[in-house]
Parts: sequence; C-alpha cells; structure tokens
Amino acid sequence: MGGTIARLAAQGHRVTLLDMTDGEPTPKGDPVTRAKEAQEAAKLLSPGPGHPGTFAVERIQLGLKNRFVQHTLEARHLAAGVIRRTQAQVIFLPYFEDAHPDHLAVTRIVEDARFDAKLTGLPMPGDQGQPPIYPKWVFYYFATHLRIVPTPSFLLDITGFEDAKQRSILAYHSQFVANDKNAHVPGWIASMNQFLGSRIGTRSAEAFFAREPLGLTGLGELPV
Repeated sequence: MGGTIARLAAQGHRVTLLDMTDGEPTPKGDPVTRAKEAQEAAKLLSPGPGHPGTFAVERIQLGLKNRFVQHTLEARHLAAGVIRRTQAQVIFLPYFEDAHPDHLAVTRIVEDARFDAKLTGLPMPGDQGQPPIYPKWVFYYFATHLRIVPTPSFLLDITGFEDAKQRSILAYHSQFVANDKNAHVPGWIASMNQFLGSRIGTRSAEAFFAREPLGLTGLGELPV
C-alpha cells in the first residue's frame, strides 16, 4: 500500500509505519542495513515539492522477533501504546486470511490493541501520556502468502504516486535488488497497480478490505 501511504501523506495526513520486527532472522541483509533501507523508503513516501503535506512519514520499531511473533497481551499493549502515542484514527493491517503465521499474529495483535487503546485508567507502554483513543476505522491490505485473488471492499486511486511506491520498494535493496529470488516482485506489483486501476477507470489503484460498512449520505458520493 505504498501508493496509498504516499497519497495520504501528500494530502496532509500524519502517517506512521509500525514495524513490528526488525526482520531478524532473515536470509538477506542485517538489522542495520534493513533499518537504513526502511528509513529511505519512508523518506521516499513522504510529501515532496508541490504537495500540501507537511508531515514526513514516521517509522516506529516495536521490537518483536521476526518468525516468532505471537498474539500476547504484552504485544497487544505495546501496539496500543503506539496507537495512543500517535492518536491514530485509521489503522491498516494485513488481510486476515494468510499462510504466514507472523502476518496472522500481527493482525490479531493490532485488532485487539485497537480495543486496549481505549481503556481508561490503564497506561500503555510508550503512550507518552497521550489519552485513550479508539480508532474509528480498520482497513486490511492484501499482502497474503496464500495464492488468492483479492476481493476488496474498495480501491484507492494512487495515480501520480506509482513512482514513489516503486522507488520505496527498491529502497529495500537487500530484499528486492540484491536478492535474485525476489527481483520479480516490484514488476508484478506494478502490474497489479495497473490492473486494479483499470477496474475504477484510473491509471493505478490499491485494494483494501473493510469488515465494517462505509457510509454514504447520497449517490453523489459515488465515484464517476
């Protein structure tokens, strides 16, 4: 959802990327290298000249262990602390049907952290004294390891932000450039962007799923 991140940031929204792990252990790169790549990716997704956005995309590292992520009360409260600290109104999570155990655990952790973040009289680690909050929306992006075709609730137009998305992916040099096994990934992501855009009459789009209904006040709010 890099195009959505770039678009929201350019529109003036404060966007925080929560890295649940530092990727260690993983076959390629090391924690220092991947941290630099992650910061470069965030910079590339931040507003540039000509956009009204004033907030750089922020990254926070939660510190869970890659390949060992578990849905625990401690992990929930760590995530709830970030939700309070940022006063998040909208949360994006991995789609809840997946073959990757870490993805499934992250989704469960943050779904419950959304509830934990609103509990009064209960400080959360790292909340920096910010008050309880219940984010109004949770949307799911499709990064699943299952061989399924997305069935989204809505598509978000990312026309004009494709280049920022692609450059942010390639910023992870150790994963998508130096790693021959994943060298094809940026290409098929770009193809998916174009296909999804064709479904709504735009050049590019990204897919999201919502468990809770989106409301309209009239048909005039439907896109042309």
